[in-house]
Amino acid sequence: MNPKIWLSSPHMGGTEQNYIKEAFDTNWIAPLGPNVTGFENDLENYLDQDVHVACLSSGTAAIHLALVQLGVSLNDEVICQSMTFSASANPITYQGAKPIFIDSENETWNMCPIHLEAAIKDRIAKGKRPKAIIIVHLYGMPAKTSELLTIAREYDIPVVEDAAEALGSTYKGRKCGTFGDYSILSFNGNKIITTSGGGAMVCNTEEKKKNTIFLATQARDQAPHYEHSQVGYNYRMSNISAGIGRGQMEVLDKHINLRRKMNAFYKSIFSDVKGVTVLEESNNEIFSNHWLSCIIINEKAPFTRKELYDLMLENNIETRPLWKPMHLQPIFKGAPYYGSNVSETLFKTGLCLPSGSNLQEADLQRIANVISKLKQE
Repeated sequence: MNPKIWLSSPHMGGTEQNYIKEAFDTNWIAPLGPNVTGFENDLENYLDQDVHVACLSSGTAAIHLALVQLGVSLNDEVICQSMTFSASANPITYQGAKPIFIDSENETWNMCPIHLEAAIKDRIAKGKRPKAIIIVHLYGMPAKTSELLTIAREYDIPVVEDAAEALGSTYKGRKCGTFGDYSILSFNGNKIITTSGGGAMVCNTEEKKKNTIFLATQARDQAPHYEHSQVGYNYRMSNISAGIGRGQMEVLDKHINLRRKMNAFYKSIFSDVKGVTVLEESNNEIFSNHWLSCIIINEKAPFTRKELYDLMLENNIETRPLWKPMHLQPIFKGAPYYGSNVSETLFKTGLCLPSGSNLQEADLQRIANVISKLKQE
């Protein structure tokens, strides 16, 4: 059998081991050290909006600490995009709060501004002003950020920007991950760059960064002994993981260009296929890193989503349905949902395709052969 073609696998640049070796040589094997500081500085320089970055153990940890710092607590309500990975919504429940899910719009597949405002008005009318809004840039595609932020500001609700999939994407020339009251990044193994596992909080003040690090290191007060007046967490990134991240930063732009070439590959290969639409930027104000290239297959297509999925699987090529909306998940059964059926339709008709920056010409040919076979049937 041919080797597996993965949806999105880690892609090392080659210099990561230099940073890791230095950490071992200097015995910085801890959740602090030169690589952690260096990685945070690298990210701050890359994002370029006078932001302050705290490296953490995961993007999920970053969302959790954002909600903690926003004062989200038992029975509060937090608005969240429904079509997303569960890590966007799970931290709401960590705080004993209740998620309020919002449908997508068709252009970016992200949170619909119309349904967001309708939800806010309805929750306020019910006596429950939402404590925060979690917006997501799905698959690296920037959301309608200006519209969403305008609504959030009008109702004075803070925004947590989940840019886990969108490092390097831009909206109106500004990097995703710099728009929220708190913004988060992920460096999981399948992301644009990886630290094996890890994430970061992007803050708009140095004070927020310091408080994030304080909470992420068990909230130890200033004292010669261990004194704790707040609940803390073990959420800091290790110096070893940060070393991988520093090496990955050296190839970030290269990886983005390669992912965008994958998107162009799919647009070309499906250009003559009726009923198949590739997710792409709807205007020149947004720039996607195309972390994952995704398609919608409707009834006009010469094949079904299942037929494409099955034939890819038969050829040892990984594909995956789009995220199942959170309001359809068993764990969130009964949670309020505002919208129509956009996210549900996307889930039923959409497929994520292999998008890694490390795919070779032979891999592309295998993918093309499968699609070509379906075109001819």
